[in-house]
Amino acid sequence: MTTAAPSSSTTSARGTAAPARAGLTLLGAVRILLGLTFLWAFLDKTFGLGFATPADRAWIRGDSPTAGFLGGAIEAGNPFAGLWRFWLSLNPVTDVLFMAGLLGIGLALVLGIGMRIAAVSGAAMFALMYLASFPLTTNPVIDEHLVHGVLVVALAAIGAGDHLGLGATWRRLVGDRARWLI
Repeated sequence: MTTAAPSSSTTSARGTAAPARAGLTLLGAVRILLGLTFLWAFLDKTFGLGFATPADRAWIRGDSPTAGFLGGAIEAGNPFAGLWRFWLSLNPVTDVLFMAGLLGIGLALVLGIGMRIAAVSGAAMFALMYLASFPLTTNPVIDEHLVHGVLVVALAAIGAGDHLGLGATWRRLVGDRARWLI
């Protein structure tokens, strides 16, 4: 007599299917929350909602969303000051790239689509913000930008876009034609 192995939709003898589903659902929620932080930064910097960006420093009023952060890194004695001066010399291109990144990564994470692109671009953005944060003040090596950069890649790697998101539908629409868009 043969018995079928438990499928992923049933609970195994160890009872791991339900906790695994719950964990994936929670990671879907983490993906959405991380996406909302990108979208909030985009909205606050664009319109100067008075939280991190005062109204008079809004992008729509002609201020630069990158100049303050990168300028502060240069003034703080950041070891990569030359790189930040280069990016500031490219303004307004730097501002457009940064703001498009915030919007695109935020939308992709909230919706659960384009997770591969969101992971690569989000990790790159977090890596640059991590480097611009030097010298670190609370820990000499690790800060939230580094942790979030690893997290966004991990979320894509486990398929978190499929949980509380449109990832599975998006994957069916994209198919094998452009797998890099998944």
